[in-house]
Amino acid sequence: MKHSRRGHLRAALLTSVTVSALLLTGCSSTGGTDDSDTDGGAAASKAWSYEDATGTTVKVDHTPERVVVLNDIALSFIEYGLKPVGTFGQLTMAKDARFDDLDTDGITQLGTAYGDIDLEQLAALKPDLVVTSVYPKDEKGTLDTTQPGYGFKDKDQQAQIEAIAPVAQVKWGGKGEDVIEEIADLSESLGAKESTIDAAEQRFDTASEELEQVTKDKDLSVVSMFADGSGAYVTRPSDEPSLQMYSSFGVDFVDPKPKGFYWGIYSWENAGQITGDVLLLSQQGYQVADLEKQPTFADNAALEAGQVHSWTFPALDYASQADYMTKMAGWLEDSKKLS
Repeated sequence: MKHSRRGHLRAALLTSVTVSALLLTGCSSTGGTDDSDTDGGAAASKAWSYEDATGTTVKVDHTPERVVVLNDIALSFIEYGLKPVGTFGQLTMAKDARFDDLDTDGITQLGTAYGDIDLEQLAALKPDLVVTSVYPKDEKGTLDTTQPGYGFKDKDQQAQIEAIAPVAQVKWGGKGEDVIEEIADLSESLGAKESTIDAAEQRFDTASEELEQVTKDKDLSVVSMFADGSGAYVTRPSDEPSLQMYSSFGVDFVDPKPKGFYWGIYSWENAGQITGDVLLLSQQGYQVADLEKQPTFADNAALEAGQVHSWTFPALDYASQADYMTKMAGWLEDSKKLS
């Protein structure tokens, strides 16, 4: 039995907050809680503040109820029982497979592509808070605060958004479990029930144990990859929080040979150098049929064996990760050694 990771987190995360039982709703809040559940605390909320990844202390005079969130984090909020009023990101909810089984009614889609945020529509939502992520620029985890938060087109757009509502940025790098804990605690500060998060964490522990057992039984190498017309981009597992975490559970990810942070980039002329028993292919970019048309990749062993599965970039919350690790354990169990 694994011990809870979250016992110390609330005090460390919040500098001045009384957690409200109110959930985020598409109207004035994001839904209600059962008064018999004491996890949420008192219904009335006081001043809320949060020190984000950039060192900025974001302050609101009440627990934020109308929140606009980057899709990667919106998924986690929904899993924990919160409903943002709006979302933005690289993919729309309709095109993002991660939203398929989630209740998105009442959530406004702001724009259709990265950096495409309708500011008038955003203002009309009257958000109390905007939440996005920030990626490190190197393997040391360095953040470049001269660059905009993820999902924002540029610093000018970010300034326009900050004029509408305060912006909080969550670091999307380092150890996967650290990011999961941060998002879980942020969610709880916004009204998610502790019992909901704890139940998801129990599922996470079960799934991680299953994944660890499969990796002990199966000697398989795994490649995580995005591809498009310019070439194949193999994810460096130490630089992607989810992959880093799966590696700690025993998954043997292929580390790309080309140097570079996050990606090892192979031109199509060199794509034949990519080897592995199982391929996790990004839900964006080229899919199997496209890869089969590439002369230098069509004979890839994993591709030919049909050992290709979707890499959806699962959200960094206990529920989403439990679901994905369960799937991955099944894929590995059904796969065979190819090299």
